[in-house]
Amino acid sequence: MPEISFADFLKTDIRVGTIIAVDPFPEARKPAFKLRIDFGAGIGVKKSSAQVTKYYTPETLLGRQVAAVVNFPPRQIGPFMSEVLTLGFPDHEGDVVLVAVERPVPNGGRMY
Repeated sequence: MPEISFADFLKTDIRVGTIIAVDPFPEARKPAFKLRIDFGAGIGVKKSSAQVTKYYTPETLLGRQVAAVVNFPPRQIGPFMSEVLTLGFPDHEGDVVLVAVERPVPNGGRMY
């Protein structure tokens, strides 16, 4: 990856939100869930497709705080419009492990 400046980094708006709904996404090419994430009053509730079915169930995702990029343009994923990119890291097999927030923080908080 090319080196970027701090000013470039500041263009990426990464916020914390709480997952308030999880639905199956059977139309996705790879197993995924449709998430609705509450980012608080300033941003509101946004939708995201997340390929996190190996380690997470709807029950373990509900109420979980996640980090997401909120200033990408919406992206069509099959019949679903994803509005934010939920962040995670690949494990040794390439399956997604979500970025975790160490303790509860207010929804909408910006990463710095």
